[in-house]
This record gives sequence, C-alpha cells and structure tokens, in this order.
Amino acid sequence: MGRPASDRDIALARALAGVRYLHPGYFALVMATGIISVAVGVAGAGWLSAFLLVVTIAAFLVLAAAYGWRLIRYRGEFLADATDSRTAFGFFTIVAGTDVLGTRLAAGGYQAATAVLLVVAGLAWLLLSYGLPLSLITRHGTQSALSGVNGTWFLWTVGTQSIAVAVTTLLPGPVVLLTAVAVALWAIGVVLYLLIAGLVLSGMFQSPVDAAGLTPAYWVFMGATAISVLAGAQLLRAPAIPLVAAVRPVVAGLSVMLWAFGTWLIPLLIGFGVWRHLLRGVRLRYEPPLWSMVFPLGMYCVASHALGGALHVPWLTALGREGAWVAFAVWAAVFTAMIASFAGLPRQSSC
Repeated sequence: MGRPASDRDIALARALAGVRYLHPGYFALVMATGIISVAVGVAGAGWLSAFLLVVTIAAFLVLAAAYGWRLIRYRGEFLADATDSRTAFGFFTIVAGTDVLGTRLAAGGYQAATAVLLVVAGLAWLLLSYGLPLSLITRHGTQSALSGVNGTWFLWTVGTQSIAVAVTTLLPGPVVLLTAVAVALWAIGVVLYLLIAGLVLSGMFQSPVDAAGLTPAYWVFMGATAISVLAGAQLLRAPAIPLVAAVRPVVAGLSVMLWAFGTWLIPLLIGFGVWRHLLRGVRLRYEPPLWSMVFPLGMYCVASHALGGALHVPWLTALGREGAWVAFAVWAAVFTAMIASFAGLPRQSSC
C-alpha cells in the first residue's frame, strides 16, 4: 500500500487540475478588479483604489503564469478551448485585462508600463482578431461555428475598445498617430458590437436557451456598450486635430446611444438572473464567469463618469461616482466566494 496523500500532495494535485481545466476567460478577474480600482478612485477612495491595483497586478501575474503553464503542459486542453466557438472568445479577456491594468497604471503615472502592456495586448488582439474567425470559419466539422454563439463573443468588442482606451491614456504623445489608432479601433469596436449583437440575439431567439447556459457572461452584452462609451468619451477629450473634429459629432451621438442602451440592458440582465436562479433553480455558487458580470458594472460606472465629464452633464458624473460603491460591493462578494472555493469551503456564493 502506498503512503497516504499529504496535504501538500493534495494541494499540488488541486493546483495542477486548476491549471489543466483553467477557464479560458479567467482574465476577466483582472478586468473586473482593475476597473473597480479605477471606479473607486473616481469616487475618491484613493487608498482602496491602490489596494485593488495591487490585487490586479497579483492576479495578472498569477494568471499569466497559469495560462503559460497550461499552454506548455496541457496544450491539448488549451487548443481545444481556443478552437471551440463556445469558449474561444474568452481569450479576449487577456487583451482586455492587460489593457485595463495598463490604463490603471497610466492613471498612477506609470506611462512606460502602460506602453509595454499596450504592445502585449495589441499583439494578442491581432492574433485573436484574425486567428479566431479564420479558425472557426475554415475549420472542418459537422456543426456551424454559430452553434456556439454566446455572451462571451462580446469580449471581441471589449478587447478592441480596451486598446482604444489604453491608447488615449498615452496622449499627448505622438498625437496624430495615437489618435488615428484610437478612432479606428473605436469604430471597429462599434461595428463589431452591432454584428455580434445580431448574431447573439438571433441565436437566443432561434434556439431554446436553458438556464444552465444563460451564464453571467451575458452581462458582457452591457459591458461592451460601457467600454465603447468610455472609449468614445476619451476621444471627445482628445486633442482637437482634424480627424477628431470630423468624427466628434458621431462619437458623441453614438456614445450617448450606447450608454442609453446599456442602461436599458441592466434590468433585462437582472431578469435573466432571477429566471435562472429563482425560477429554474440553478444553484448560486462561485463560477469564473461571475467576473464577466462584475466588470460591466464597474465599467458602466467609469464610463458614465467619463461621458458626463466630456459632455458636461453633472448627474451623469454623479451616477458614475456613486454607483462605484455598488460595483465594489459586488466585486467584494464575488472575490470572497472565489477565495472560499479555493480554500475548499462550500462553494455556495453570497454574491
């Protein structure tokens, strides 16, 4: 008989299993924590913002190591997720998480770190933006790629707009070049949002949606509008070069429309949650897609504050500032549930 497994052996086995089956969208933890750091900073809690920045950096480093380890040691599982239309778009959380961290560092004056992270995110965006559609469209299989359409597809828009936001934080650098890149990415992100919204809604109305499949990732439907609004607000504050002057009315109008639509989506998404958990009995517990719910709430607050400032609408800035505390409360609940799940405690969440 072999020796009994020690606590160390058990912990190692759990760590290996965690890496092997790591959720492809787990970088949403970095996205959520980073944007909540920005939100509470806007609300005036500098010390809390700094603490959340430390948590964001720690999460970024741990997840970067875990993703790299998974790619090296469990390449089969990694590539399976990357070529499955149900999970592949979760990898855009790497782009968005990197950019959100970079944006938060820029607010602290670390422009060089922001530039490095922006380069990393940009390369990842190029790989995913062209690699994923080429892979999904040209693959040989029995099912259409659209059979896996879900809320994570909106992460393509989020990743695109996150680069636009990060680029604007480097202004006033090479103004003409950076502004042109930001405008182009904002426009691409808006068009992607409209296309993906059509695909996702078509899939939801044409095929039955079960409660288990209606995960918190559908909150990215709203999160994509929020980050598009933030990118637009940043452009409205950009130096008034001819390109910005030409698109300013369009950016302002679409930003307001996207903010209004995102606001309208919030009660609908809450209704989905009520239907899923209270009416269909899906147990409320910690799951990685919950971070895809926290991020949109934080981004909505930051975007509202930024748009209000750009358009000189005081109540909109107040909404973003005060709403930050609601977003932080949700973050704290999900973070507590995550720690409890890692500790092997009961996985039922209070969030």
